[in-house]
Amino acid sequence: MKQRAYLVHLLTASGLIPMMLSVDAIWRGDARLALIWLGVAMIIDGLDGPLARRFEVAKHTPHIDGAILDHVIDFTGYCFLPALMIYHFELVPAGFAIIATSFLLMTSLYTFANRDAKTKENDFRGFPALWNIVVFYMIVFESGQGLNLAAIAFFGAMTFAPTRFIHPVRVVALRRLTIALLAVWTFMVFAYLGIGRAALPPLMDWVFMALSVYFLVLSGWRSWALRGGDDK
Repeated sequence: MKQRAYLVHLLTASGLIPMMLSVDAIWRGDARLALIWLGVAMIIDGLDGPLARRFEVAKHTPHIDGAILDHVIDFTGYCFLPALMIYHFELVPAGFAIIATSFLLMTSLYTFANRDAKTKENDFRGFPALWNIVVFYMIVFESGQGLNLAAIAFFGAMTFAPTRFIHPVRVVALRRLTIALLAVWTFMVFAYLGIGRAALPPLMDWVFMALSVYFLVLSGWRSWALRGGDDK
């Protein structure tokens, strides 16, 4: 079991490989490829947590803090590289790049340092620093620089808001439906990045946005319904 625990830590650390490939793509000006590699890193991140619990890595490798390792990896892929993309691909108005990306990174630091980042029902408290997803929408749907700047301001502020953002795997309520829709959403993300939005039927945009709205509405509903109590 100890060897398996080390392998799980190695899997977590291996997320840096697609992240470095994402950096290479950014340097070469290929935003879609950079997002694909960030997507691969996100899949690895989604696998290591359940495996860590399955093989009790904290018990078998007590000298390694898996949470710190995971936070370092996640901050790089979810926050720092998206900030780099916003700066490099000029996704915000000229003159605002440093301010916007610094704001993004500083609010994200609060998320990773917050000991109460999750509720007892495993929802996230406030916006959970999913800047890789925000940048995906900016690039694939070609939102304007002004809208992008407003989105950074909004989501950065939502980091501190008393709202819930659903964890699609760990929240029990509607888990099967949410995971199924997440799988469809993920498939569509890679279709957008691999094939290109222009080559896909317009109906796909509507379906994709409907899926996105599902996660937002569910998060909003849980924020309201559980504002004074626990999940049932």
